[in-house]
Amino acid sequence: MTATAGREDPAVARPALTHRQIQVVYFGLMLGLMIASLDQTIVATALPTISGDLGGINELSWVVTAYLLASTATTPLFGKLGDLYGRKVIFQVAIVTFLVGSIMSGLAHTMLQLIIFRAVQGLGAGGIFPQVMAIIGDLLSPRVRAKYQGYMNAVFTVAAVAGPAIGGLFTEHLSWRWCFYVNIPIGIVALVVTSAVLNLPFTRVPHRIDYAGAALLSGAVTGFLLVSVWGGSTFAWGSPEVVGTSCGVLALVGLFVLREQRAAEPLLPLKLWRNSTFLIVNVTGFLAMMALTGTVTYLPLFLQMVTGADPTVSGLLLVPESLALMVCSVYVGRRVAKTGRYKHFPVTGAVLMSLGVLLLSTMDERSNLLVVACYMVVLGVGLGCILTIIVVALQNAVSQREMGTATASYMFFRNIGSAVGAAVYGTVMNARLRYWLPRLLSPSLRSRVSATRVSYSPAAVRRLPADLRIPVIEAFGRSLHLVFLFGAPVAAIALPLLLVMRELPLRTSAYVQGASASADGATAHG
Repeated sequence: MTATAGREDPAVARPALTHRQIQVVYFGLMLGLMIASLDQTIVATALPTISGDLGGINELSWVVTAYLLASTATTPLFGKLGDLYGRKVIFQVAIVTFLVGSIMSGLAHTMLQLIIFRAVQGLGAGGIFPQVMAIIGDLLSPRVRAKYQGYMNAVFTVAAVAGPAIGGLFTEHLSWRWCFYVNIPIGIVALVVTSAVLNLPFTRVPHRIDYAGAALLSGAVTGFLLVSVWGGSTFAWGSPEVVGTSCGVLALVGLFVLREQRAAEPLLPLKLWRNSTFLIVNVTGFLAMMALTGTVTYLPLFLQMVTGADPTVSGLLLVPESLALMVCSVYVGRRVAKTGRYKHFPVTGAVLMSLGVLLLSTMDERSNLLVVACYMVVLGVGLGCILTIIVVALQNAVSQREMGTATASYMFFRNIGSAVGAAVYGTVMNARLRYWLPRLLSPSLRSRVSATRVSYSPAAVRRLPADLRIPVIEAFGRSLHLVFLFGAPVAAIALPLLLVMRELPLRTSAYVQGASASADGATAHG
């Protein structure tokens, strides 16, 4: 399908903005980036309370998965729509979509409504991320852009560190609904700032958008997630529903591969998979985010349900992981820049990541919270050693023409890892709860639980009589123990992959892009 794509012409489109105007625009863009980043962390500590209020512990993972799935599936499309209609317009459409999803999520009265509205939020986030990156590339040259990169990293760090704590404070002192309402004033300011100052005129060049490939890929990913959530939980693994969906996924993957072989501008060029570094980095990013999402989603539930920690404390215990990840990333980045050697960092990170998840599996109701924080630091250092450097390795291993696509593919598989992690960990927990509750509760106690309609939120469980409360908490403790134990070998799979990854010499010069740098007729931007 051919469309006329709007792409900024460097001869006419680079706006003559003053330094102050660029700072104002950058501020507006960072606000948009902040709400999209914050929403992935602020909801984590509110999930146990949300499931209690809306009555859906079995659907808990889908509150996270719906957001990640929608944002992942739409990111490649929004990138090209920015070329087609102009980045400013698409950025603002994405912000409005995100705010609508936030308002409706805050108003949700059932778990199904919340999952649907979280998907709407994800659609908006899928447009915010690529447009922010592209607009910054339009406004700033590579040399100036490097100075601003630190501010962008600070936004991600603030979101990672402050999100869980803010979510806990809102849940405990206001309502979990404010985890969504807080996006509204920030998003409105971002809209006002970019509307008033941002001006990106563009010329038109031929462009192809692979809508068919995007639809096939989205269908395959959705089907895979459904199988991971349904299998052994809602339906038996050999049930027609699971088997039929699995066959559908395989068919969609096959059709997607055929489509990518013929598409003029494929979403995931198949030739890149012949690059061993590309393959290893994508699989490692997938596994790392799968491990990270499992801990961020289910550690607050463990702390609140099993140890009795309040939402604020459980949110604050995610901060050590985020800080360790940030500090380690900065240190590793500087060391690699100085020495040019990088392979030993992700290898070490894979060991520490696996160890951190394994240590979390040793927690029980008597675990000291300071010790748990130390476990989170181990996990954060491991992730910090991996996530920063494998991107460098990937971009160093591909050509200039392939670098944008390769980086986008890496982000796609990271997001898929997060979505799959939330779904799979949820399936493991739900399956173990169904195993342990009948064994720890006598028939008479099971009937009492059914009669009282326990929602299994931490607050509801704490109000149960002791003869009911103790076995229910034990069931959650044993179930979540296996969730973390399951995550350790998942994280460890990255180690043998990274050991065989080739350490290519790092280039010492940046790519120089000019008006004729791209052979497809698209203009490169500085």
